[in-house]
Amino acid sequence: MATTDLTGADRPAAAAVRPKRRSITKVLTGSVGPRIILVAAAILFILPFYWMVVSALKTNQEFAQFPPSLIPQHWVWQNFVDAVNYIPFGLYALNSLIITVGVTIGAVFSNTVVAYGFSRIQWPGRNFFFYMCIATLFLPYPVILVALFDIFGRLPSFGLQGSKSWVDTFLPLIVPAFLGNPFYIFLMRQFMMGIPRELSDASRVDGASELQTFWHVILPLTKPAVVVVAILSAVAAWNEFLLPLLYLQSNDKYPLAVGLAFYTQEHDVLYNLLMAASTLIVLPVVVMFLLFQRFFIEGITVGGVKG
Repeated sequence: MATTDLTGADRPAAAAVRPKRRSITKVLTGSVGPRIILVAAAILFILPFYWMVVSALKTNQEFAQFPPSLIPQHWVWQNFVDAVNYIPFGLYALNSLIITVGVTIGAVFSNTVVAYGFSRIQWPGRNFFFYMCIATLFLPYPVILVALFDIFGRLPSFGLQGSKSWVDTFLPLIVPAFLGNPFYIFLMRQFMMGIPRELSDASRVDGASELQTFWHVILPLTKPAVVVVAILSAVAAWNEFLLPLLYLQSNDKYPLAVGLAFYTQEHDVLYNLLMAASTLIVLPVVVMFLLFQRFFIEGITVGGVKG
């Protein structure tokens, strides 16, 4: 009988422990646990950028100290001014800007038009050609790199930028953007397919042509997706290293990424100035995302859900 009473007395205590365990599990699997993981991942991704900015504000002597300091002892803002003079920053920045603007315009124009044809116009073989377009995503770019270089080397540039062929000009970097990108086409198509067809039908009933329907009805509604394509293409063109390295052969035509790498190979490296120059290169991308992050997130999420 005593054993039975003791067991009965222990039951409320055991029952009190179970809600605590459930609450801990609920916290870990609810909103707290994922947020902790996201904060840790954010810190992991921000750490290299923080180290680059901190190193850019150090003196060259402090940069060489070991162990390194997490906060500069003296904040040397002059490093950013010296970094601009350390390399031909203005020339390289102008080249990067020309390439980036050209690629962005080409990407927005071509991918929007192609996606409209794949999503809003009915024509024989539409789905087949769309799947073929998406299948090119699985084609490794190095496979066609040699063939593209041979093609661009044979195309005449008519003296543009002092070159006889497209090689050593900005043309191989800008013109392909006007021919579409499978990923951007897919993103734009998914977004456009979420737009009600009744809007296009009403526009045609009012006498609008296909081009007018695209320009006045569909395009304004796809602004978030257009911003996403513009941001992604601009960031890719601004940070591109391999293609300018392959096609450009003159030092005065290099963009920032290639120019900075070549200049550090030919001159004595001051790593604090190198970090300052790298910070200035990354800064436009960060500012662009902060300004357009609302459209960027909306375009990615809505384009991925609709369709």
